[in-house]
Amino acid sequence: MDIKESLIVFDALSQETRLRAFRLLVQAGPDGMPAGALSDALDVPHNTLSFHLGHLSNAGIVSSRKEGRSVIYAARFDTMRNLIGFLVRDCCSAPFAQIREDRQSGCSVIELADGC
Repeated sequence: MDIKESLIVFDALSQETRLRAFRLLVQAGPDGMPAGALSDALDVPHNTLSFHLGHLSNAGIVSSRKEGRSVIYAARFDTMRNLIGFLVRDCCSAPFAQIREDRQSGCSVIELADGC
């Protein structure tokens, strides 16, 4: 990820409804959740939520798929992992933050030292 791509993501998340929606989608995991359930959980009208989900989708941090008559939205964890990696690599010096691969889980681990 580069700085222009990261700015697009930050712009999309810099609005309360979009940030709340994205956080719910992260909690929902890779399976995501239907737009109607998301709208109900956020207490946001469907058309308003659709507008905000469009922003998140255009930023590349949310994906959608049709299942019957429902649209299921899911967080794109790969994009967020790339954003976090960009921040750690380019915004903190090595003694304060680093990314390492956990061999057992296969996951990337971000380690932040106190005083960063």
